[in-house]
Amino acid sequence: MVSTTGSTPEHGTAVSGRTMPYDKGAAHRWVRVRGVRLHLAEYGSGAPLLLLHGFPQHWYGWRKVAALLAAEHRLIVPDLRGFGWSERTRRGYDTQTLAEDMLALLDALGLERVGLVGHSWGAQVGFRLCLRAPERFTGYLALNMTHPWPRHRAVVPNLWRMWFTAFVEYPVLGRLVLRHWPGFTRFLLRHQVGDPALWQEAELREFTAAAQESARAGQAMFWQYVLRDVPRMVRGSWRRHRLTVPTVLLGGAKDPVIAPSMLAGGETRSDDLTVRLVSGAGHHLPQERPEEVAEAARKLFSLG
Repeated sequence: MVSTTGSTPEHGTAVSGRTMPYDKGAAHRWVRVRGVRLHLAEYGSGAPLLLLHGFPQHWYGWRKVAALLAAEHRLIVPDLRGFGWSERTRRGYDTQTLAEDMLALLDALGLERVGLVGHSWGAQVGFRLCLRAPERFTGYLALNMTHPWPRHRAVVPNLWRMWFTAFVEYPVLGRLVLRHWPGFTRFLLRHQVGDPALWQEAELREFTAAAQESARAGQAMFWQYVLRDVPRMVRGSWRRHRLTVPTVLLGGAKDPVIAPSMLAGGETRSDDLTVRLVSGAGHHLPQERPEEVAEAARKLFSLG
């Protein structure tokens, strides 16, 4: 059973122990789906788009893109289970469960079909959604994430780029690092972009605090990926699946996490997949190049 709970809170209302950042035009509410209370921000009106955030962020990471698209689209921007102002649960941080949460959210909102945009870990969930329920999505804009069929000859030489996951994925160590070593999160944010100067100090404080508060969810999400998704990828479990949703995969030419070479190779498994690189950009396209993200969305979803 799904039910809507809550509505737009007054700015400054304390939620989950922290004050929610303010963004003009964002309306907030909470929706209970699959037994979990999810927070979402909503902007604008028009054809609906579902925007899924990456790690270590939450809804606020989309605000620059939202400012550019709200006049044309209804933007639904949830916090994934355990992140931001959504409920923290002991389990349920694997990609499949996070995807099922989003399908249940669409059901609760009465939305049969939407456009989909995902960044980083949110983009990983987005690919699962498109393979699980392609009929629910008019198109998919994936940012800073490889598709489910990466070529081994591209992945292996780039495994060193995932060095930081060793500090996050293990159950005890990961939670300690995220909760008690904020400098680690700040380092990742600053060094995963093309130009570290783009971050405002307030943004770094917000997302560092978010990582501390969602330490269980962050660690569990990485660990579940190691336990479930990596073995499936190695076994080639996704080879029998085909991506039928029209998809644009946008990567940063200077992304230190997902190298440009890792984005190729999915065309043979897709009906309509376009890969493009953003010159000079790193791993956080919604912050680094919101104009290019918004323009890619306009072009893709005008066809949907």
